[in-house]
Amino acid sequence: MKKIILLLFISTLVFAQTSYKINTESYDFGELTEGDAASHEFMITNTGKEPLLISTVRPSCGCTTPDWTKEPIMPGKSGMIKASYGTQGRAGSFNKSVTVSTNGEPSTTTLYIRGLVNPKTETNFTENEIKLSPKLIIEKVSHNFGKVEKGAKLLVKLDVKNLGRSDLVVSNITNSCNCVTFTKKQEFIKSGETGQIEIVYAPNSMNEVTDYIYLKSNDILKPSQKFTLQANVVETLNPTLLREGNTGGSMFK
Repeated sequence: MKKIILLLFISTLVFAQTSYKINTESYDFGELTEGDAASHEFMITNTGKEPLLISTVRPSCGCTTPDWTKEPIMPGKSGMIKASYGTQGRAGSFNKSVTVSTNGEPSTTTLYIRGLVNPKTETNFTENEIKLSPKLIIEKVSHNFGKVEKGAKLLVKLDVKNLGRSDLVVSNITNSCNCVTFTKKQEFIKSGETGQIEIVYAPNSMNEVTDYIYLKSNDILKPSQKFTLQANVVETLNPTLLREGNTGGSMFK
């Protein structure tokens, strides 16, 4: 009898719609090394008046394992949707998704996880190699463009110092969002000098967005350094309003 009542209750949930809110639609793990754990829990809150039931969570590939709150989530309460990515043997950038199906509105929502997996390497440097190595220094580690219009391309000029003893070469800038291009002003930066890199950022999500880029160089102690890009992406931008936090950057179509 109890099983019948439970089945009837769950059947009612499937047809009784409610509303919900998920704290974010994407998560960037940043830079990882092969073998690192990469799991993130999204929080889903029932904002309606009926119990919320997550029926399925489908990953976009077998490399992503989902988990979620199986019991009904009561009005005002929260549950979780977990996405785990297997980094072992998967060096390189990744951008994966899980599709969440519920009895809420909307009935399906897609969540994204991304990151950059570096191959596991073992390096041993002599004291003299460390002494002679270039040393990459970034004066600021993030830039916030503030409110920007959807589809805009955003420019920031990044000053890079070399406090080492050898020429510094920034060989590449990697990212997991496929939303960044860059131009180097110099092929190499001499000891004690400062160079500049122009970064063009085209955020591919809406609302508050955070993406990470990584400067790859011949600095043997810190061959990869992170820089954070942030923006508040809106559909249209009133030209009479000043964009917040745009010091040091510009926007162009």
